[in-house]
Amino acid sequence: MIIRKLFKFENAHIVRGCSSHRCRASLHGHSYKVEVLFESNYLDNGQMVYDFGLVKQNIKELIDSFDHAITLWDQDDADYIAAMKKHSDRWVQLPVSPSAEQFSRVIFVMVDALMRLTATVNGEREVRLHSVIVHETDTGYAQGFREDAYSELMGSIAPETIRFSDGVRSEWHDPQLWEKILNGVGFTNPHTV
Repeated sequence: MIIRKLFKFENAHIVRGCSSHRCRASLHGHSYKVEVLFESNYLDNGQMVYDFGLVKQNIKELIDSFDHAITLWDQDDADYIAAMKKHSDRWVQLPVSPSAEQFSRVIFVMVDALMRLTATVNGEREVRLHSVIVHETDTGYAQGFREDAYSELMGSIAPETIRFSDGVRSEWHDPQLWEKILNGVGFTNPHTV
């Protein structure tokens, strides 16, 4: 069975190298919708694949890191990156260009890393991240699967190369959330109220 949770964020970027001049040469933004799909062949004690209440904290915070932020590609012009960081409190820097395709891969890698470290509390079994769909517009989206997220052919996304500004981190319930994920610190799903 597959379940999905929908998230939204507003984000600005430039996608260098794309065919559209507007897209590759001008800072612009989108109202993104992100669908995170989970799968399992089992149901938990509440007869659910995974309680949607469990994604409200860490997964939501990771995705919300992109909200009202600028996403930067670490291979872009150094002066541009420095200027954007100087004038924006909220930014995320990625090892890949911030296209919808790459957003789906990046978010997959982030959520997958968190899921591997999260102990379950209500009999959840073999819950896996199925895919991530990133809607950049109402009519266009990219869907990334596990084989896409970890594909060297599409550009390497090592979690330690994803960087969040202090402005982003300061709004997390735990400003060390990403370091804990990178260092393999386990999480326990809270009982939802």
